[in-house]
Amino acid sequence: MAMLSSSSATQPPCLTCGAVKLSSLIFTDRCRSRRVLGRSVDLKEVAIKGTYRSNRIRVLAASTFPVTQTVEKLSTYSFRTETGGCVKVVITKLKNGKYGVNIEASSLQLSGNDDDVVMSWGIFRSDSASLMPLQSSDSGIFETPFVNNLSNKLTVELEFDASLAPFYVSFLLKTSLNDEKIEIRSHRKTKFCFPVGLKSGHPAPLGVSFSADGSINFALFSRNAKNVILCLFDDSSKEEPALEIDLDHYVNRSGDIWHASMGSDMKFVSYGYRCRNDAQNKPRLSSVVLDPYSKVIGENFLGEICKEPTFDWSGDIRPNLSMEKLMVYRLNVMDFTRDTSSNLSDGIGGTFSGVAEKLHHFKDLGVNAILLEPIVPFDKQKGPYFPFHFFSPQNSYGPPGGSISTIKSMKEMVKRLHTNGIEVLLEVVFSHTCEDASLINIDKPSYCSDKNTLNCAHPVVQQLILDSLRHWVIEYHIDGFCFINASSMIRGFKGENLSRPPLIEAIAFDPILSKTKIIADSFDPIHKSVKEIQFPHWKRWAEMNTKFCSDARNYLRGESLLSDLATRLCGSGDIFLHGRGPAFSFNFVTTNHGFSLVDLVSFSKTTELSWNCGEEGATKNKSVLETRLKQIRNFLFILYISLGVPVINMGDECGQSSGGKGYLKYSDRKPFNWKALETGFATQTTQFISFLSALKIRRSDLFQSNEFLKVENIDWYGPNLTPPDWEDPTSKFLAMSLKVDQADEANKKLLTGDLFVAFNGGDEPVSVTVPLPRSDMVWVRLVDTSLPSPRFFSVTGEPVVETIPGSLTYEVAPHSCVLLESRSVDR
Repeated sequence: MAMLSSSSATQPPCLTCGAVKLSSLIFTDRCRSRRVLGRSVDLKEVAIKGTYRSNRIRVLAASTFPVTQTVEKLSTYSFRTETGGCVKVVITKLKNGKYGVNIEASSLQLSGNDDDVVMSWGIFRSDSASLMPLQSSDSGIFETPFVNNLSNKLTVELEFDASLAPFYVSFLLKTSLNDEKIEIRSHRKTKFCFPVGLKSGHPAPLGVSFSADGSINFALFSRNAKNVILCLFDDSSKEEPALEIDLDHYVNRSGDIWHASMGSDMKFVSYGYRCRNDAQNKPRLSSVVLDPYSKVIGENFLGEICKEPTFDWSGDIRPNLSMEKLMVYRLNVMDFTRDTSSNLSDGIGGTFSGVAEKLHHFKDLGVNAILLEPIVPFDKQKGPYFPFHFFSPQNSYGPPGGSISTIKSMKEMVKRLHTNGIEVLLEVVFSHTCEDASLINIDKPSYCSDKNTLNCAHPVVQQLILDSLRHWVIEYHIDGFCFINASSMIRGFKGENLSRPPLIEAIAFDPILSKTKIIADSFDPIHKSVKEIQFPHWKRWAEMNTKFCSDARNYLRGESLLSDLATRLCGSGDIFLHGRGPAFSFNFVTTNHGFSLVDLVSFSKTTELSWNCGEEGATKNKSVLETRLKQIRNFLFILYISLGVPVINMGDECGQSSGGKGYLKYSDRKPFNWKALETGFATQTTQFISFLSALKIRRSDLFQSNEFLKVENIDWYGPNLTPPDWEDPTSKFLAMSLKVDQADEANKKLLTGDLFVAFNGGDEPVSVTVPLPRSDMVWVRLVDTSLPSPRFFSVTGEPVVETIPGSLTYEVAPHSCVLLESRSVDR
């Protein structure tokens, strides 16, 4: 409740004549006339300092006769007094366009004369502790007597120019008892307070919303704020607001939600809040912060007072690809096309439109989903994994024109990709924010558990996250989310891991979000590390498979058991066996926060599980270069033939390198070099990825299953069709035979036969015995990563000739992989 200084000096109702009891009293510019019960009274008009415009105030005291006819009743407020009485305030819009205020007091239980009751009042906006004086010499407090109306109730009527609104009236009642002055306050021992030109508003929905009657509602959560000031701007380029309104605890607060509403005729363009969270800081000295629920952000990084732009989604059909069919390409929106080599104009390069313009590249690779690094506003020094907002796209990712243009650009990108059968997935970070995010300034104890770490165990944080995710799905038609540092989302209030974290469960069963792809990623951007945990999934959560990455890297550098590789090839049953399946495994060998594919084979670094193939860094050694090329092919081959969803990283297809630096600062990251796609390496790598994508689709019976392979569908071999040496760390060769179901083959549901795959991670060639194909079928070679380009893969297949009738051997070169397919003789 707004408070007035009890020591403020009182003033007579008429500043010139000193009259106390008038049936009507008006303050205007200078004494000109006076009306008492129908006769003229003195008028005086005074300018108000520090207001939004050159507003003026007029005050009408109590009258037994109506002075101005009411047009409509706007608001009604009821208060209880500390003595058990009632105070009712009715605010109306008058025919003359002004605001009328009727204050009625009853049941005050005074033993003295009711005629002695006086209303001591003042008005304020930005600071409830500082009243607005009506002239330079006054204190801002006035005393107006109550009179008995026709219903024998004590009444005061006030009239204010509409141009002065919005503001608050703060008052208390005064009377005398046995020559002792008595002040009557509310039942909460505070002054009474009500807004004029500003409605109390509604606590839901959070953020800015627009009612059917055209009014604009503002709602903000803050449990610990002592004061909240709504700051309104008439120009987004200005640093200081044009108007500040100190929201009242009683009128503008419901529980922990602060709210207010105003008419759309007030021409403000953006808004924010000042919050005071302790007794020392004055709210007007704190910075203006962004509403966490703002959907449109202006150039001053505050919320714009406007509806989200409408968009024509007609004709948009979500691909709705099943999880096992996905092939994903991860990229950063700006880095993907901001380089001049993209040959895009200045307004397109580095934007959502730029991504859409490169649609042909996704098709060339054969991917059907793109995974975007976080696209919300973020700390420009630390990068997109340190967000400061969750409901709108980063303005720099759109064309010139601000947030509206960016929103439209992103939606156009999504619609165009959907038209071409490509889904759009977003990486999201809900484990932390950047250090100066608005949530920290608004209510750090509720939103954060430590510094800028979000408290995902708090119901309000959970609601924020759910509202944000639903917003992206409903408004932007996003197809799924990858949750960075997802392990933080399962922690309780004391940092313990919960067996049934409510947020994870809520996302899994949300009627909207459960229909999207939801993926947990254990990468922690703050500590630049991976936290492996047993993630609670409810048979709905997929995961970025870090074990796949580490085991594939270890095998190809000669540091892994064969059993580890076999587990990853078959869909990581140690992680996804119980209730999910291989389709929930998102497999990757490189990330955007570590070594690229070229770095992985060019530098030896223990933390990256990488091997330089014989020499560190750049080299002209032909043998080393050949081994590196084979290893790159091996990584891609293992990635695509393994059960699960392959995820490739932007730049790996064209040999992008960080020079072995691993995790780079955001400012040091290089954009995608489109000219590099013209090199021989990029051409053969892109073609190989395209081939593997097509192969995965063509042999979806074995490579895109949502269930684990049956025991009878797979055989494991050593070099001579003997069982592999599973637990021998020196054994580097593994072969497997993938067999189609006999029933399916008999019913001619499949047009191809079995597959034979061999992996040689050692330094020596291995002559492997290949099992005989089924009758009327022969083996053809589809892949041999040791062969020179373009022979190292074949779409049609190269026949494998038996050197000895009835026996087939194939020599697998060092550090290479081979894929054979059995086909009908007459094919």
